Amino acid sequence: MAQAQRLQIERKLAGAGKAIAVLTSGGDAQGMNAAVRAVIRMGIYVGAKVYFIHEGYQGMVDGGDDIKEANWESVSNILQLGGTVIGSARCKAFRTHEGRLRAARNLLQFGITNLCVIGGDGSLTGANIFREEWSGLLSELVQQGEVADEVAKQYMHLNIVGMVGSIDNDFCGTDMTIGTDSALHRIMEVIDAIMTTAQSHQRTFVLEVMGRHCGYLALVSALACGADWVFIPECPPEDGWEDRLCDILSESRARGSRLNIIIVAEGAIDRHGKLITGNEIKTLVSTRLGFDTRVTILGHVQRGGTPSAFDRILASRMGVEAVLALLDATPDTPACVVSLSGNQAVRLPLMECVQITQQVQKAMDEQSFCEAVKLRGRSFENNLNTYKLLSNKKSNTKFEKSGFSIAVLNVGAPAAGMNAAVRAAVRVGISEGHRMLAVHDGFEGFANGQIHEINWRDVGGWTGQGGSLLGTKRTLPSKSLDAIAEQIRAHNVNALLIIGGFEAFLSGLDLVEAWDSFEEFCIPVVVVPATVSNNVPGSDFSIGADTSLNIITHTCDRIKQSASGTKRRVFIIETMGGYCGYLATMGAMAAGADAAYIFEDPFTIHDLQANVEHMSGKMKTGIQRGLVLRNELCNVNYTTDFIFSLYSEEGKGVFDCRKNVLGHMQQGGAPSPFDRNFGTKIAAKAVHWLSKKMKECYRQGEQCFCISSLVPCCICFLLIF
Repeated sequence: MAQAQRLQIERKLAGAGKAIAVLTSGGDAQGMNAAVRAVIRMGIYVGAKVYFIHEGYQGMVDGGDDIKEANWESVSNILQLGGTVIGSARCKAFRTHEGRLRAARNLLQFGITNLCVIGGDGSLTGANIFREEWSGLLSELVQQGEVADEVAKQYMHLNIVGMVGSIDNDFCGTDMTIGTDSALHRIMEVIDAIMTTAQSHQRTFVLEVMGRHCGYLALVSALACGADWVFIPECPPEDGWEDRLCDILSESRARGSRLNIIIVAEGAIDRHGKLITGNEIKTLVSTRLGFDTRVTILGHVQRGGTPSAFDRILASRMGVEAVLALLDATPDTPACVVSLSGNQAVRLPLMECVQITQQVQKAMDEQSFCEAVKLRGRSFENNLNTYKLLSNKKSNTKFEKSGFSIAVLNVGAPAAGMNAAVRAAVRVGISEGHRMLAVHDGFEGFANGQIHEINWRDVGGWTGQGGSLLGTKRTLPSKSLDAIAEQIRAHNVNALLIIGGFEAFLSGLDLVEAWDSFEEFCIPVVVVPATVSNNVPGSDFSIGADTSLNIITHTCDRIKQSASGTKRRVFIIETMGGYCGYLATMGAMAAGADAAYIFEDPFTIHDLQANVEHMSGKMKTGIQRGLVLRNELCNVNYTTDFIFSLYSEEGKGVFDCRKNVLGHMQQGGAPSPFDRNFGTKIAAKAVHWLSKKMKECYRQGEQCFCISSLVPCCICFLLIF
């Protein structure tokens, strides 16, 4: 504890005497406010002075009231707001030398030499130019007599750290930019709504989404809803696409489909660089096929609304990392951008990322589309390949039969995104020639023989469905190993895909432990984590956790809003998660809670008392609302009722208290774009692995799995996610 406190003090002292300013520039993006909030509060925490620069670079050039010192309360209650509360503006003046000279003079008036810029590649490039010219600008100001020589020497270096705020996700070097996930939420909300009316009238809908010259939003939304076709600039359709599109739509209607969805990125082009528009596609489909077709251009609705939980957390983590990067910067440190790599916030050289981003456009201009896809990054390329595999195949295509059968089942509690995973597994398995078997009601249904073959068409439209369409139970296989082994023999099951939570993980271990007693279980087994609790070992994420987190976050937003007319009120919210504090911790971060009580971080009555005292002190400031999240099994004695009673009693006369147990609403609802996409890709990867293992172990006309060869593979893959 002493060491932790010492490190804390050292970090606080690290910012002493420094001034940090934050600005937002370019187009707005949901989550920018969370990033601003994180920079301000982390800056204050480390002991630095922190400043807002209103209206982006224009505010820096104008100075005056556009540069204001911020305090802790300045960023209270902005997490849930879309756009940017400090404003953003295009600034022609900053592109000129004279404009940058004025900006430098204005920053020096406040001693600001640490700048955090939230914007797109143009905004970040402008910041780097400003940094490179800084010493020259100071020399000019000294010569003009506007700045004293000693002041120029004191502030002779400018440090720049960038964060990418853009719904387009068009910046190379980061897996996701701030605002992209929220934009996908807006798109999917519209698509889910449109699908109901399209089914009612047998209509074809053409949706045009934003993205400029980047097709990420179009591609991921197409993958998440199972669209019939997607047009993106990085991968234009081959010549003759008009005939192929009409053939696919005709075959879809012939199979009984009542709706068709076509998604078009606003910058979509053909192989010759000609723009492809939604109206052009509508005319084509209406004229050739006579289908009732509508065009919907989503426009700026994609930029608006409340930021998703993912964007709030991403922006918060990036904001903290940006401040740490500024504290670590030296005169020789190049400008960096805070990026997301996997699940980690990392620092990358700013201009290297900008140059790669510019190379993508150059590759498209030169019609080197394969190169453009690769430059977008591995995630983009995987999304594109997965979409092609799942959506552009025809259900009547004759695949070469492999002779193998894979059984798919759900185990544990339902989680949004399970159905997207099942759909992907079934279609990938069929495309590889396997016979796919659906098992209903988990291992309980497996033992009872609730197994049937499932085909390509059977899983159409599953991506947007919540819960588990196969049915799921918590029953472990150890209770009926004999019956399950008999069903494996009867249906000639060669591999098993288990989609579920911690019970699914335990089920996989049960099967491994039964190898000595039942040779039927000596088959490849993969567990795909799907649980709102996100408690499966070896995985950063579980299918369903993001959807649940969004429900918690939006519920907390509404609860806080309910107190807008009632001052001095504290809310105690109980979340799910079992003994795992993921939902409570991430929910607290996304909702801006004052405290989160979780099992992994033991707390005492003294901690509770200290938090109550903190809350009482907070109520005497301008912030007169409190939010506390509690994981359902964080402590057997300090229950939600106990904490509610404690806060109510100790806060008497200062604030009143309310409690809310969110319950099973956290397991419901349509899956989020993240869970649809994650479930799809992870299930596809799982089936590819099963295919590889089945082929490797196929000997002389029959499967010959030996325990020595299976143990490292199965155990490894049980944990790989």
